[in-house]
Amino acid sequence: MARSNTQTNTLIKWTVMLVDLLMLNGILILFRMWSPTLQTWSVGRTETLWVVCNLAMALSMWKFSTIIHLRMVSGGDILRKVFELTVTQTLIAYLIMKLIEVNRPIGWMLVDLGICQMLVMTVLRVLERLAIKQFRQLGMNTRTVTFVGDDSELSTLYTMLKGNPTLGYRVVGLYTNANPIAEQDEKDNKIPVFGTVSDLIEAVEREEPLTLGDELYVCLSRREREKVKILSDYCDRHVIRFYYVPISVEQLGMRLKRELYEDMELFTTYEVPLEYPMHKSLKRLFDLVMSLIVLIVGIPLLPIVALIIKIQSPGPVFFRQERTGYNGKNFLCYKFRSMRVNKDADKLQATENDPRKFPFGNFMRKYNIDELPQFWNVFKGDMSVVGPRPHMLYHTEKYSQLIERYMVRHFVKPGITGWAQVTGYRGETRELWQMEKRVKQDIWYIENWTIWLDLRIIWMTFRTMVVHDKKAY
Repeated sequence: MARSNTQTNTLIKWTVMLVDLLMLNGILILFRMWSPTLQTWSVGRTETLWVVCNLAMALSMWKFSTIIHLRMVSGGDILRKVFELTVTQTLIAYLIMKLIEVNRPIGWMLVDLGICQMLVMTVLRVLERLAIKQFRQLGMNTRTVTFVGDDSELSTLYTMLKGNPTLGYRVVGLYTNANPIAEQDEKDNKIPVFGTVSDLIEAVEREEPLTLGDELYVCLSRREREKVKILSDYCDRHVIRFYYVPISVEQLGMRLKRELYEDMELFTTYEVPLEYPMHKSLKRLFDLVMSLIVLIVGIPLLPIVALIIKIQSPGPVFFRQERTGYNGKNFLCYKFRSMRVNKDADKLQATENDPRKFPFGNFMRKYNIDELPQFWNVFKGDMSVVGPRPHMLYHTEKYSQLIERYMVRHFVKPGITGWAQVTGYRGETRELWQMEKRVKQDIWYIENWTIWLDLRIIWMTFRTMVVHDKKAY
């Protein structure tokens, strides 16, 4: 199975690279037809450009080949590869053409070609990603997984694997003493329990034939290192990928860097990426550009939305509420009012069939239209496009006392959308564990921020607006 998956992944990779080359030549044909500069070139000079561009693309692919076939890869990583590939290809083509004809101006034409190529390739990657997702949903190019352990971290991992069909993982079974997945999600508890952890260890020691699939995820305490070592050695002998998942009480909840001091393993803390001035400036510039575009485009919608709100529900057009922001300071957050004026607005979250919502308000919440005024907050600097969602003051006071690292989420500016929202933790939090999961996702975002991650979250948010998120109420 593993060898078959590897061969299929290689086939996907080479197919995507072939499509990229066909796309480049298609763009060159269009440029030859429409570019005033190329129309004045001789046939020989045009053919030279053709060969140079294809050579530059091939060399760029050697260094920045596509990673879309990989499982544990984000949309941001794929987008970064597209950027690196097209920039490198443009530079190589420019240098080669200058060596051939040093005095001929060609730089801006190659820049135009590179921009077109980047835009088309980005669209292709989206379509290719969807195709791979459908391919894996049909049960092809999948990897089978077995879980070992009792901890709730396995439930979190199961939710992640199940919630992203693009990864192509299928959980075949579980060795556990107390099924953590059944405890958390009874509706989706379709995973067979093969036995206890001790049953598995005994079977391994007796060298009994086992069907563990392509990958084994072991979530045991470090005090049970002998069992972990036995399972790791078994995986090595049978060409099974082994992964160790720390149990929840042993996770420090910190971003740590692994270092070796002779034979001893040590860990040291990272700095939060957005503490760097360059990263802060880049994120702020991105926020300003995005907020200006949305505000300018949204101006014509304002009177229409305001009129419908006034007709369906007397009261102000905008809903203004104090929320907790950067460094724990409060700010005034703006939204289009989607509920009738009520005394519980500062305490109660919206529910699926909330009687406070009026029809158009329900529609706005469903498609996130009510959040558009928050781009004014972004422009002012109170918020960012992407970041942990700002909570009402009542919830900040409540959950900061119940969740140990709750206030860490305020080390960066709050966002209109965030990592927690696009990974399934948006909407109403009826139970404490739901808010704990949301906070955990927010902290992960803070510790792993990149501009590519922000772009990925924006894309995932846009996708939920097209394919409706059931928790959007």
